[in-house]
Amino acid sequence: MKKTFYFLLTKSIGSYINLMSFIFPEKAIQMAHGYFSEPRKGKITQNKLPKTLQGAHSETIFHNEDVIQTYIWKGNDTVILLIHGWESNSSRWKKMLPYLTKSGSTIVAIDGPAQGLSSGKEFTVPKYAEFMDIVAKKYQPNFIIGHSMGGQTCLYYQYKYQNPNIRKMVILGAPSDFTIILNNFTNLLSINSKVTKALENKYTHFLNLDLSQFSSKEFASKIETKGLLAHDIDDTVVLFKEAKKIAESWKDVQFIETKGLGHKLHDDELYQKINKFLFE
Repeated sequence: MKKTFYFLLTKSIGSYINLMSFIFPEKAIQMAHGYFSEPRKGKITQNKLPKTLQGAHSETIFHNEDVIQTYIWKGNDTVILLIHGWESNSSRWKKMLPYLTKSGSTIVAIDGPAQGLSSGKEFTVPKYAEFMDIVAKKYQPNFIIGHSMGGQTCLYYQYKYQNPNIRKMVILGAPSDFTIILNNFTNLLSINSKVTKALENKYTHFLNLDLSQFSSKEFASKIETKGLLAHDIDDTVVLFKEAKKIAESWKDVQFIETKGLGHKLHDDELYQKINKFLFE
């Protein structure tokens, strides 16, 4: 029943956008962009903070018009920066945190744009990377760990900002090609070619790159940072072949294939391998 409702809902939204494209084309593009870039889950409130985050020291960074929420588990001078994915927030690290805090390191997590307690309506990789850069300048992380779209953001961040302080990166369940993400979205809603082309032009201009070049495999090929890449062969959210593209282009990467963990990749054995990779 839920799958049928979801199917009918997405097709109804797509049909409405397609109709609008012939009457009010600009509004149709804005609507499509909104559904593509605005998370519908992941926001939290201060008075209903997840238990995982209640034990952290919360610090809010105000930068121009942005509000960036961070959570710090204080330790030694080694700093690990955590970057969650789409429609999520910093509480997603609940199961990994005990393994990281055992190292004695200081752990810093960010709520991404339009998620958690951070500001904004849209979630984009460049904006998230901008948040990362602001936080990195303040806390000087040595290691970064990113999941899903957060993993792609980490690769884009290091590709663009080339932070020499980052010694190692851990990327979990990350997508590679932006074109695949966009195509999946337009196919899901059955958006017509007129709106699809307009979206492609919009994002080409916004990203200032040919869309085929906005991919994790391209970012990874341009960085020297040592990495650990993990992806589950049963992942139905981001297909395993996306990870293989990244692994083939990353010069210095350890690639871990898992089975049965799905997209979330919560697993004690994997966390132990991550700890060993970071601190060996």
